Amino acid sequence: MLELKGITKDYPSGDSVVHALKGISVTFRNQEFVSILGQSGCGKTTLLNIIGGLDQYTRGDLVINGRSTKSYLDRDWDTYRNHSVGFVFQGYNLIPHQSVLANVEMALVLSGTPKVERRRRAEEALRRVGLGEHLRKRPNQLSGGQMQRVAIARAIVNDPEIILADEPTGALDTETSVEVMDILKELSRDRLVIMVTHNPQLAEEYSDRIVRIQDGLITSDSAPVDPARECLTPEQVQAHAVADARKGKRSMSFRQALALSFNNLMTKKGRTFLTAFAGSIGIIGIALILSLSSGTQDYIKETEESTMGSYPLTINQTSTDLTSVMGVLMGTSDERTGQNDSGGVQSKNIVSDMVSSMAEGSTENDMGAIKTWIDSDPAIGDSHLSELVTDIQFTYATPLNVYRSDTTSGAVQVNPATVLDSLGIAMGETQTEMMSTMNGGSGSAYDVWTEMLANKETWERDYDVVAGRMPEAWNEVVIYVDENDRISDYTLYALGLLDQSELRGMMSDVIAGRKVEDSEQTSYTYDELMGLTFKLVPESSKYAQQQDGTWVDMSDDADYMRGVVDDAEELRVVGIVRPSEENDTGSNWGAVLYTPELTEHLVEAVNASDVVAAQEANPNTDIFTGLPFEDTTVNLTMDAIEAMIDQMPSEQGAQLRSYVDGLREDGLSDEEIASAFSRQMSEQTDNATYDGNLETLGVCSLEEPSSISIYPIDFEAKEQIDALIDDYNEQIRASGEGTEIQYTDMVGMLMSSVTDIVNALTYILIAFVAISLVVSSIMIGIITYISVLERTKEIGILRAIGASKKDVSRIFTAETFIIGLVSGVLGIVVTVLLDIPANMIIYQITGVENLASVPVAAGAVLVLISVGLSFLAGLAPSRMAAKKDPVTALRTE
Repeated sequence: MLELKGITKDYPSGDSVVHALKGISVTFRNQEFVSILGQSGCGKTTLLNIIGGLDQYTRGDLVINGRSTKSYLDRDWDTYRNHSVGFVFQGYNLIPHQSVLANVEMALVLSGTPKVERRRRAEEALRRVGLGEHLRKRPNQLSGGQMQRVAIARAIVNDPEIILADEPTGALDTETSVEVMDILKELSRDRLVIMVTHNPQLAEEYSDRIVRIQDGLITSDSAPVDPARECLTPEQVQAHAVADARKGKRSMSFRQALALSFNNLMTKKGRTFLTAFAGSIGIIGIALILSLSSGTQDYIKETEESTMGSYPLTINQTSTDLTSVMGVLMGTSDERTGQNDSGGVQSKNIVSDMVSSMAEGSTENDMGAIKTWIDSDPAIGDSHLSELVTDIQFTYATPLNVYRSDTTSGAVQVNPATVLDSLGIAMGETQTEMMSTMNGGSGSAYDVWTEMLANKETWERDYDVVAGRMPEAWNEVVIYVDENDRISDYTLYALGLLDQSELRGMMSDVIAGRKVEDSEQTSYTYDELMGLTFKLVPESSKYAQQQDGTWVDMSDDADYMRGVVDDAEELRVVGIVRPSEENDTGSNWGAVLYTPELTEHLVEAVNASDVVAAQEANPNTDIFTGLPFEDTTVNLTMDAIEAMIDQMPSEQGAQLRSYVDGLREDGLSDEEIASAFSRQMSEQTDNATYDGNLETLGVCSLEEPSSISIYPIDFEAKEQIDALIDDYNEQIRASGEGTEIQYTDMVGMLMSSVTDIVNALTYILIAFVAISLVVSSIMIGIITYISVLERTKEIGILRAIGASKKDVSRIFTAETFIIGLVSGVLGIVVTVLLDIPANMIIYQITGVENLASVPVAAGAVLVLISVGLSFLAGLAPSRMAAKKDPVTALRTE
């Protein structure tokens, strides 16, 4: 039962107030057909809007099933319109871009009815009004009568208790009007139907009750309700309250809002596409920058990774601070930068500063402790050292002596290389050490024998096998040629394939200005190179024991060395490799590559040799002289000399005694003879030490490398390794025990700012392009505002069937979401297409393939940014739409 108590409605009009309703009091039964008659402007439509919850009364009360509406909130009125009221308008008020079925379903969508259920109920309602064959048509494909029947179907689909019809036949012909009135009459049998009309004939013919209004007041009522007999009992009021509570709160999901907005956008495909394309321009600009920046970063990382293979972080047993030396040479470390005011020319101490820098910058690293620390796989954050490196290479002081297997022409040394000696070029120890450091710290920069990393994944990355295979055993090596299968004559001379005697005198000819003839070009088959063998000669095998028990270096004895080489272990060439496409630091000289297992085998062989065993068995005696190690100058007396002679073997002692007697015969006193012996023995010992002799023999421990080369996977990993070393040094400083790690970082000195420059350029360009993105977002906001204006009537329709302000806002928010999503995706797609010609141009200019490529993550983020900016741009228009008055919106054309 619906009851109006003293309802008034006032409208402000300029400085005055219009009193549309002036105290309406009337009660309606649950089942009856009521016609409200009156002239235009008498307040009948205003009364209908108040009954339907579209408009709010100024004073009085609207009581619904015994419950006052004075305390109703917006959501209560929304639920009331959706569940309890169905509107039939004179102008049909159908949503033009929705199908007939979708228009009818809309009320069920708002009430949260499941899809299958709402489809069934909507089809049933349409069949009930005779439109079962027109479900898929649009409103503009129907006649006026058919559209009004769609409106009736929409009004009844939610089975409301009240049907409100505002001039339902005002725009129809007589025959169609009769059909519509028959439907309304039928509906009044089980619910309340209130029709506003100014046609007395229709009211008399179909209505059960006629209420007349004039000037905002009820003038007559043909069948008023008797409050004494027709009122709800407390039990009925409670039952209605329970039923209303079960209806729940209606809601439109964001998915449903998306579908509604998508259908609307599809009615304006051209404008939608142009809007999306305009919105995508900023995305295209940023995506192009990111694709180039990301591609450049990837290219730099690839170059860095391969560069790290040539310039690792190097820890030497004796470390020299090359940075300070280079600073002195370039003048950057000169503190005396002031002007010379002496009036003359002053000296500038570069040489002394360089020497001082080298002396001050030279430090000893505890290689054993460092290796133990590395083997413990320290971590920084969640990253362990092993995860930050391609490999870690340990280099040992044991020299790698390699000779040609063929000793027909004598023992020919191929490593260490003797090419520069043959040319007459002498490289100082300092230059050799600096070049070795820049070469990665593995051997001399002038040697062609190079140790590969232990990580075999780097083999697959850096080398392509041309013939044969990669090494599988310690005594197997491969020859490294350039990308065109060429090898330098330097390497051929070093390997003994070309005769180094041809080089002798060549440098003298150059200095003398004589023309040097080019060497005849030679070529070799893969099988010829793979047929090469070499001999591994440990440094200790060059020493032979004499009859007196001492050991002598026999490296200058050609016959002896020929025998040593003949008896030495053989090294075999098992493959030919060239640099892979990913290896940007491939050698142009050529080389022989061997495995770390060869180094380990060599160290073990030296340590197990007889000469080393002899020295280790006599740690206080120099096995090269047979004399004890002394730390100071030898001061012998004649008695000590006689005692030493008595301890020698008889033959050696007799020779020495005869020598002493000869000195006496020459007139030397015993004191002079003792002094001469002391000087001679001091010269013979040459300040020899036990450790020095072992080093001369090539002895070293696998736990104490002479150099450690750390190969980071990229610059970021290098920075983390730097931090790890800093942490280690901090612990050393805190404990006061041990020595800090001093290392050389050539890549850091040469390339540390490249990535920062690329990032800075990227940020600057993005900042400029982002302006267009903001402008595009503003444009989307304007387009959304225009859409709100265009769809004002639709807003009123949605509010009339129960949509809340939040639902209306969600619809337009969904529209901006769709435009933002399409803009973002379109921008990424266009960028991917533009990257194709961009890569072609870049390849033609630089030779770098596929540089421009949109990162997947960046593309997804850009799409999200596009959606987010569009969403923000649409907030104001969507809120404006939500605040529109439904009554005013329904009147908009």
